[in-house]
Amino acid sequence: MKDFYICDCSKVENQTITSFFVVAVKQVKSKKSGELYLSLILADRSGQLQANMWDNVHDAISAFDQDDFVKVKGIVHKYNGRWQLTIHKMRRLGETEIDYADYLPKTSKNIEQLWQTLVDYVESVDNPWLKSLLKEFLADEAIVSAYKNAPAAKSLHHAFVGGLLDHVVSLFNICDLAVRNYPQVNRDLLLSGAFLHDIGKLHELAYQRSISYTTKGQLLGHMIIELDMLHQKLAHLPGFPEELKVLIEHLIISHHGQYEFGSPKLPMFPEALMLHYLDDLDSKMESMRAQFERESELDTPWTSYNPSLARPLLNTKKFLEKGLAGSRLVEVSKTAAAAAAAHHTASHASEEPANGASGGEATEPSAAASVSDASSSEEKPASSTFEALQRKFESHKVTPAGEKPH
Repeated sequence: MKDFYICDCSKVENQTITSFFVVAVKQVKSKKSGELYLSLILADRSGQLQANMWDNVHDAISAFDQDDFVKVKGIVHKYNGRWQLTIHKMRRLGETEIDYADYLPKTSKNIEQLWQTLVDYVESVDNPWLKSLLKEFLADEAIVSAYKNAPAAKSLHHAFVGGLLDHVVSLFNICDLAVRNYPQVNRDLLLSGAFLHDIGKLHELAYQRSISYTTKGQLLGHMIIELDMLHQKLAHLPGFPEELKVLIEHLIISHHGQYEFGSPKLPMFPEALMLHYLDDLDSKMESMRAQFERESELDTPWTSYNPSLARPLLNTKKFLEKGLAGSRLVEVSKTAAAAAAAHHTASHASEEPANGASGGEATEPSAAASVSDASSSEEKPASSTFEALQRKFESHKVTPAGEKPH
């Protein structure tokens, strides 16, 4: 078991660490001087880390390959706000030194609970033909075992053990919500498409060392694999309506939505269009969540460039918290100034009585005292982040030139 994971970088900044990783990317590059250096992406179950080996690289270049497991010694540091590792020594691990659980990221959710949710959705399907089809897949022990462990993608979204199941259950949830707003949509057909749309990834992706494509996956892609899997199960259901078969096939081959994204056909009926957009939504939301998690240590609310979304991302939680923290500093300084003014006013009031007031007569409080009393009363805490922001903006209102304040 590793004692250092990539997520622990902030704890060992500028320190030397020795740990085990899988080589996700290996590149041999040239320095300006013409000398070679190694540029690597190292990975474990907690994330990925850029690593460079600048010196004595000739032996290391041929000592390991991409997807090998390696033991590395080097210094963890930040470069342009990103964690990096400068490697001093490295070697390939022997098979007896490898604990595969250390390297593949895994869903944080309970797999058995996710699977039970999926089974419950299948049970909720009313159409007997579609329910029978889905149960043919659930009765296949090899498919069940693979479905509980497979990632949903190599890198773009849900790229972890259990990612496919996590994605499909999430997609079931939003499909179930969406059909309540669109009663013309056939819920049974939509859920069947959600269950089957990525099932070919059981054979498209390999995930023993790192997530990669199988030869079958490279040559055919998951949609062709899914059609083959579908036809195998339909062979066990004589009399299955041809119309339903064609609709299911179209749901599978159109779910990427656009020709340039690999769809042989565009979605041509409501359930197919909805499946495409909800699938796309779920994958993009997971891509954002994962990037915010990977870059949680950064001071800025902006992430690095996200290749799948073709843009950097703004972490609104960080952005709002940073703004509110600045607002609180302003409020604290205002409160301190008001308290000082109140103390100064009270000191002068105790030294000499107010004009025309006898020792036993009550006097009208001064404007300064009123301000002091108002500032000393505690303001009710904001009930939400947005209420706090609203107060901040209201406190900074400016009266336009030439307009009398109300």
